[in-house]
Amino acid sequence: MAGKNKRKHQHWEEKGTPSQSNHHDEKLPEPANGKAWRLGKNCDYERELRRLQVELVKLQEWIRHENLRVIVLFEGRDAAGKGGAIKRITESLNPRICRVVALGTPTEREKTQWYFQRYVANLPAAGEMVLFDRSWYNRAGVEHVMGFCTEQQYQEFMQSCPEFERMLTRSGIILLKYWFSVSDAEQERRFQDRMKKPTKRWKLSPMDLESRKHWAEYSRAKDEMLAVTDTKHAPWFVVNAEDKKCARLNVIRHLLSMIPYRDLTPEPLVLPKLEKSKYVRPPKNEQNFIPEVYR
Repeated sequence: MAGKNKRKHQHWEEKGTPSQSNHHDEKLPEPANGKAWRLGKNCDYERELRRLQVELVKLQEWIRHENLRVIVLFEGRDAAGKGGAIKRITESLNPRICRVVALGTPTEREKTQWYFQRYVANLPAAGEMVLFDRSWYNRAGVEHVMGFCTEQQYQEFMQSCPEFERMLTRSGIILLKYWFSVSDAEQERRFQDRMKKPTKRWKLSPMDLESRKHWAEYSRAKDEMLAVTDTKHAPWFVVNAEDKKCARLNVIRHLLSMIPYRDLTPEPLVLPKLEKSKYVRPPKNEQNFIPEVYR
């Protein structure tokens, strides 16, 4: 199976990056005259999202059918919209095929392991797509800026990361890396919004607030990270995330364009007639129903 997958994905390496293999059965429509669609004017967000989610289901079926292994990294500033984009990608997909990995703070045991070890344990098997809500790039970002790793550990990561990702892509894994970019003014607006709404307040952590004091350091760390890890075999793709809805549509559309797929949607099934037996069920009053507060 490994040899089959390697041959199947050999074109990714030969052509440099997946972006040069951009085709599938029915191409997504392009805006007229090469101009962008305007949400609320000539493009309805909800309708376009539903259309792209149908395409994601087709992509999912292709990944399963072809035993592809896909990794998508979502990185960027706090409150840049990574979680919202991931939610819109996954909400119509099978969680057994497309799963999200969002690792917490490493345990004391994990801190003694090879840095990439806990991420390797979450890599996809054949027929799976894994979305990393933050990833091994924590070391080049928050760990480096906030002093959670030593300078030696940081330098080792910067040297090892391109080779680690080369190993992934050489094995046949499709690796896509997205950086969500947002301005300091827009980030502050979103922070304020989260502070006001109880349903969003959990998204704010003390580390998020502390990061506001280190905006320049994070900018420098991001630039240094991209300079080293934006490689031919694993390039970075930057998402303009000033408008959340536009960012979601743009990243989904780009993801669809990066993996050639065909429509394997099964034909509609015929629902068989319900065969009722003579079995007599126990009385409903013997079951514990929850209170019907809403009717």
